[in-house]
Amino acid sequence: MTAYKSREEVPLNEKWNLEDIYPNLQSWEEDFKKVGNMIDDVKKFDGAIHGANDLYSYLSLGEELGMVYKKLYVYAMLQVDLDTRVTASQALLDRASQLGQKLSAATAFFNPFLLSLEEKTLQSWIEEVQGLKYFEDDLYELYRYKAHVLSKEKEEVLSQMGEAFSAPRNTFGMINNADIKFGDVTNKDGEKVELTRGMYSKLIEDDNRDTRIEAYKAYYKPYVQLQNTIASTLSAAIKNNVLMAKMRNYPTALEKSLFGDMVPKEVYDNLIKATKENIEPMHRYMKLRKDILQLDELRAYDIAVPLVKDVKQEISFDDAYDTMLKSLAPLGEEYVSTLRSFKEKRYFDVRETPGKRSGAYNLGLYGVHPFILLNHQDDLDSLFTLTHECGHGMHSYLSSKHQPQISAGYSIFVAEVASTVNEILLIRYLLKETEDKHMKKHLLNHFIDSFKGTMFTQVMFSEFEKITHEKSEQGEPLNAEVFNTIYEQLFRVFNGDELVFDDEVKFGWSRIPHFYRPFYVYKYATGYASAIHIADKLLEGDSDTLERYLTFLKSGSSDYPLELLKATGVDLTTPEPIQNALSIFSELVNEFAEL
Repeated sequence: MTAYKSREEVPLNEKWNLEDIYPNLQSWEEDFKKVGNMIDDVKKFDGAIHGANDLYSYLSLGEELGMVYKKLYVYAMLQVDLDTRVTASQALLDRASQLGQKLSAATAFFNPFLLSLEEKTLQSWIEEVQGLKYFEDDLYELYRYKAHVLSKEKEEVLSQMGEAFSAPRNTFGMINNADIKFGDVTNKDGEKVELTRGMYSKLIEDDNRDTRIEAYKAYYKPYVQLQNTIASTLSAAIKNNVLMAKMRNYPTALEKSLFGDMVPKEVYDNLIKATKENIEPMHRYMKLRKDILQLDELRAYDIAVPLVKDVKQEISFDDAYDTMLKSLAPLGEEYVSTLRSFKEKRYFDVRETPGKRSGAYNLGLYGVHPFILLNHQDDLDSLFTLTHECGHGMHSYLSSKHQPQISAGYSIFVAEVASTVNEILLIRYLLKETEDKHMKKHLLNHFIDSFKGTMFTQVMFSEFEKITHEKSEQGEPLNAEVFNTIYEQLFRVFNGDELVFDDEVKFGWSRIPHFYRPFYVYKYATGYASAIHIADKLLEGDSDTLERYLTFLKSGSSDYPLELLKATGVDLTTPEPIQNALSIFSELVNEFAEL
């Protein structure tokens, strides 16, 4: 695998073409100015919406403004993510963020205004001006928030505090992406090299236990050193969330998070309860892991190492892409050929380079196309990451193509379904195609581990968020010691008694960026359970499920998430999808044990 020292070394066809958004910086500046002027125009509507035509003019202007602003913001954000060290890109993003605050402040009057209208009045206005039909669902959706919208003055103050409220997340992002240095580790030639995140994910899977221990200790060292600083950013993020829920009259921060998706609290509680009731196969897998690795003690740095040796595959990006396309055949020719074109059109930024944001994501930009960030390492994990992000990418693409702007974005609640269906189709394809028993074991191991990461670990994180927010709501202190205790207890419950704890384990909370977007990760688990159901139906050749699933991918946010999923045959208000998924996990562990 090539290690690139700079972006200049990466081949052009493996880099985003950001000119698809703006041909040059001058065009960005022109839009920046345009948005500023449009914000001034929007302000004029404050106190001046007296009838159906005024309302239509305001909403039309607002939609256009939102679209131009998102382009501005995304362009700046993508520039920063390509190299977080470049101050010019940071400055661009800062300007875009500040403009966003102005936009929020300028439109803060609208929700209180709308909610002061009688529903009868709104209904008569919609009947009067044809164009308002387009906005109807969104306008009525706002009435659902009536009890949670504050006075005009308070809303204005809150919108101006947006930057202050997002400070804990931004601070953690800087600590985590820009400032943390993991120190040096020994590579296989015995030389000292600087540890990176990408390298860590490789070393923690190394056959040599000493290598794993060294990487593990080096990786956690800065988090342990910064535990109090990070605890204060996380504590502030949780307190902000609790305060915002209280100010907006929600019973709890959790219920505030679930409100937008119309998800009952039972779905969240069901997920945790059903997973813990079916935790035994997970403990069995940990015991199996200890036996296969022939260890006296299983420790945290032993739980990522593949249990099947000597199947290290070098898979180039091009080969990974071809394999992915073959595995997705059950989704139909149109899906596959559309996805094939993503590569030719440079929707991907493929390689890890110094300063580039870690991890992977898809960002769909309405009116342009999806942008997919990767840090591709030419291995099996990278093939899965590619397939996962392409699930998101196709969801963005199809929803944008088939929905108007107002309903093209989809809720995060359903987002993980599209990515995980792809992953499950890939693993099932690889398991079916391989004759090699050794390889089959390796793939089963990979399937079990991804199940563990996407289902069990995310449920554990979800419970951590629930407990910490409840503590804050009860006025209890939150600090490194409290976080450590909660995290360690949960880690024991989810991983079982086979695991012997190193001191670092309890600091796991300190490195999780998702905790700064509260009550987000449970959607990975519900998404995974839903995806298992859909993928298995697709593999049975169920044409009805295929049709319903493709409709789901084209639906954006045209209905509430639970309803969109029900249309594919998955009902998350019952424990059944979770129990089904966990019984498949149990089967996988049994099959692996037999092999």
